[in-house]
Amino acid sequence: MRRAHVILALATFALAIAPAAAAPKRTVVFGAAVSLSGSLQKEGVLTKEGYDFWMRYVNAHGGLRVGTQRYAVAIHYADDQSNAQTTAKLVEGLISEDKVDFILGPYASGPTFAAATIAERHAVPMVDSSGAAERIFNQGYRYTFGVLSPARKYLVGIIEYAVKRSPAPRTIAITSASDPFSLEVQQGAVQSANDHGLRVVYADRYADDPNSVAAAAAAVKAVHPDVILAAGHLQDAMQLHRALKEQHVSAKIYGYSVGPDTPEFRTALGADSQAVLGSAQWSGAVSYAGEEGFYQSARAYEAAFTRDIGHSPDYHNAEASAACLAFQYAIQRAGTVDREAVRESLAKLDVVTFFGLLKFDQRGLNVFKPMVVNQIQGAKLLTIYPYRLADAKPVYPAPPWAY
Repeated sequence: MRRAHVILALATFALAIAPAAAAPKRTVVFGAAVSLSGSLQKEGVLTKEGYDFWMRYVNAHGGLRVGTQRYAVAIHYADDQSNAQTTAKLVEGLISEDKVDFILGPYASGPTFAAATIAERHAVPMVDSSGAAERIFNQGYRYTFGVLSPARKYLVGIIEYAVKRSPAPRTIAITSASDPFSLEVQQGAVQSANDHGLRVVYADRYADDPNSVAAAAAAVKAVHPDVILAAGHLQDAMQLHRALKEQHVSAKIYGYSVGPDTPEFRTALGADSQAVLGSAQWSGAVSYAGEEGFYQSARAYEAAFTRDIGHSPDYHNAEASAACLAFQYAIQRAGTVDREAVRESLAKLDVVTFFGLLKFDQRGLNVFKPMVVNQIQGAKLLTIYPYRLADAKPVYPAPPWAY
């Protein structure tokens, strides 16, 4: 039988983080179709790193506890090439041909929506680490659970931060890519801006090409906003920021739903990335105290991840590890790897982790965990809001462009 996917990684005990407890007796196999090439490759690789980091921890600590036994963990990967239709085919193959036990979600809302449809058809639990669009969870599906805050919340924190500045900004422009996730982010931001008394002077979408992004930048320039927010992904965030500079757009705040937290954004834009804000699911500054069985704090996770992977984690890494933790705690509470029992355990999950609270509403969506606002300052990405979680004072207004 011809198969479109390849197994890119399996469990290994060679990289031990700590001495193993007892030798696991069998293996729980997860499947993941992740963007390891194409336009979402950067974020897809970060997602895979987060999955692998958790897998190595569990295997190095004696395996996954299931009742009175210990199970090894393996992850079968397939490259969906940043294409949702390919995601669906690969998840079908992972379930039907590879016979994986459970599914870990792909990167981005489009591929996650496609994966959720297949998981539902086969009644296989899937934990979504990076698909935040609420339409994924409005289908009545029973087998998909998302650990991250929903898309509508992505830019709300930046708006809450903005209205507390002095001098206070009065106008805001909110651009968006044309995919469902980005449009939901934009809708939530427009509503939040109106609720906070900011006048929305621009709210439109751009197509997936540089000319359309440049046209959006020109349209934003024409309305002279105090705040510029963009709902999209890494590549178009960098394109838009460059276009704003090229057209000499000046604003007090620049913020992106995805981008600033990713190391490539800071590296590629250099000095032009200074003081840019990013909305994030997590940062190393959050102060959650998690349960035993994994790193219990953000600082502990950050330090261990950096030692193991070679770079500090961003929220894509953390949310991927959190998706694995949702499975870990659900399986432990169920005491079995029976799919239906694990699904029921996921539905009842209520556990604090280094990432925050993992708890799902009736749709399977985590509406209980807040987001944070990070800012690029020098070579660092620092958390500036909410204030109770902040580890730095904000830079405001944004400095002039470095020409």
